[in-house]
Formats: sequence, structure tokens, C-alpha cells
Amino acid sequence: MAIAALLLASACQRSAEAEPDTARAEPAVASAPEPAASPSPFPNLQAELLDDRHKSTTSPLGSFDFKNFTYPLPRGWQNPDGSDLTLTDGKVVPVSKFIDEDMADEEKMEVRATRRIGMSYVTTKYLDLTGDGHDEAIVILKVETTGNAIPQLVYVYEWKDGAPNLIWNFRTGDRADGGLKDIRNENGEAVVELFGQDRFLIGETETNKITGDEEQLCCPTFFTRTNYKWNGLSFQLQRKRLTYEVANLSASPLENYGDVVNYKNGSKQKK
Repeated sequence: MAIAALLLASACQRSAEAEPDTARAEPAVASAPEPAASPSPFPNLQAELLDDRHKSTTSPLGSFDFKNFTYPLPRGWQNPDGSDLTLTDGKVVPVSKFIDEDMADEEKMEVRATRRIGMSYVTTKYLDLTGDGHDEAIVILKVETTGNAIPQLVYVYEWKDGAPNLIWNFRTGDRADGGLKDIRNENGEAVVELFGQDRFLIGETETNKITGDEEQLCCPTFFTRTNYKWNGLSFQLQRKRLTYEVANLSASPLENYGDVVNYKNGSKQKK
């Protein structure tokens, strides 16, 4: 009788071990999918400058280190002491000193004299902008300020006597406000595109905005295309200035639109 009870208990134990422990089993939990990164609502205004076009050349300029180099500053962006700007590893940190209105005039002058513009390297493109069959280096730098503005400086170098020789430099505006969209070569000429209506270059500077050209800095609705030809000494503006709609490139461009606006405003004032 005792043996029968023992055999019955043993059988029950084996049956319990064979069955899955459903009471303790944890249900499988599906992991939640990672949320997709939402695209930026703002356009990338540097897309054309940073694309893969014109990134190599057979010119010695292609192996020159423009990230560790000294650049002159154009009118409107000079240091108080007139010094040039030297990049180290592609950067130079801005120096900004606060001026208290309670300071003496001499102290204010001393503080202003210590200020320095900051800069960072953006890219270099290699293009034959002069039409002589040899590539120039187009070095693009971004101005670093203590504020929110991010204008750019452009330097065009030829290779001469074993070193880069500067033949043109200019400043551009801030993003939609005259910022640099693209620079390239076409039919022996330099093509420069700046964001904004009828924005073009005169020497080292970009023109100011025209009346009514008001928009958010992030999101330009117009850009201006201009052509420049090298005459051996400087780049000269050619033909008409063309203003295009960013969202409708097939639309006919506005020609020399700033002149049209100024003429209208002048006519209204005469009346």
C-alpha cells in the first residue's frame, strides 16, 4: 500500500515537471518603433555650396592648406587695428568685449580696439572663373559673430609664382538677406547667385536690399543671378541682373528689378 502511494506521488511530480510553467511565463512585449526623424521645416541654404561639384583640380591649389592661412578682411568687416585674419585648423574665435556706458571715452576706445572678428572655414571649390584654362580656388568662409548673423566671405585665388594669389574677394549678406547661394563658371564667366531680390556684387560688397524685399532669414523666396567677366584686373558685371522665384524656377525672371523699384519710387515722390 505504501509502495502504491509512493509510485502515485512520483508520477504526479513528473507530470507537473513536463507541463510548462504558464503561471510564471512573461508575455513577449513588442518594442515600440523608433520615431522617424522629422525633416527640418527650413531649407538648406548651403546645399549647392557643399555639394560634390568642383571639389578637385590638377592645379597646385588643390593641395594647398586653406584651413591654415591668412586672409584680408573686406570693407565693413575689418578688425579695429586693420589686421588680417588667420585661420588655425579652419577657425578663429571672435573676441568681443562689453562696453559699459559708464566707462570713460578712452576706456571705450581701448575695449573696441581689442575686438576681433571670428571666422570658420566652409569649403573650397576649384573653377576656371577667369577663362584662361586654369582653375582658381574659391574659398568660402563663414563670419562668426557674437550675435545671430552668419554672413560669408568669398576669396578667389589663382596660382602664381608658387603660391596662391588673391584676385577677388567679397562679402555676402546673411542667409535670405543677400546670402551666397551658389558660385560657378559658365562660358568663361563667373556666375554668382545671392538670395534676395536684385542682390549683386559691387567690388567687395553685396548690394543692400531693395524696397519691399522683406522675408524671414531662414526662408528666401527669391534669388538673383549675375555674371562677371575677368578683364585681367578685376571681375566686371555683365548683362542684366536676373531675379528668380525660388519656388518657380520656370517663371520668367525679373530683370534689373532694383532699377524698376527705384524708378517707381522716384516717380511717386515727384508727384
